[in-house]
Amino acid sequence: MVAQPKKSSLTAEEYLAVERKARFKSEFYKGEMFAMAGADKAHNLIVSNVLRVLGNQLLERDCNLYPSDMRVKVRQLDKYTYPDISVTCGEEIFEDDQVDTLLNPVLIIEVLSDSTEAYDRGMKFEHYQHIGALSEYLLIAQNSCRVEQYMRQHNKKWTYQEFHSLDDVVALKAIGCVLALKEIYFKTAKGGSFK
Repeated sequence: MVAQPKKSSLTAEEYLAVERKARFKSEFYKGEMFAMAGADKAHNLIVSNVLRVLGNQLLERDCNLYPSDMRVKVRQLDKYTYPDISVTCGEEIFEDDQVDTLLNPVLIIEVLSDSTEAYDRGMKFEHYQHIGALSEYLLIAQNSCRVEQYMRQHNKKWTYQEFHSLDDVVALKAIGCVLALKEIYFKTAKGGSFK
């Protein structure tokens, strides 16, 4: 989803007061709100597929899977954002008793579009790295068969892997799950349907 500037010079508290009553989602960074645009069919199918596949694998585990309605805060930057998918395992930490702003996702997944790709792989990923609990970041292309996986190492460096075939399977170590590309792209132009 693409963000457009909405209003500037707000505090985080003012942002949350507005955001919690708003009909549309907005991100917040450096005193500015950025209205979030809607997503197209391919984006929504990919997100739905990933939620279904991971949700089934996490059903009996102490993990929770959240779609893009769960706000995530990067505390060190006072930034609020809405990842396409975020996952927690173990104790969850929220900003306050509203339980609508997550502080400790272990996995974040973003679906790339032409308008968000540079931001998702650049500044947004740089910001996400400030979340101490985050150990994996997954980027899923919606216009091609491509999944990129970043995994945090003990030395604060990130390793990188790419997957390009519908036969590939991504092992998500942070949550002990696997994602097959044929399931990610199911019913999209890139994935067709199961035979």
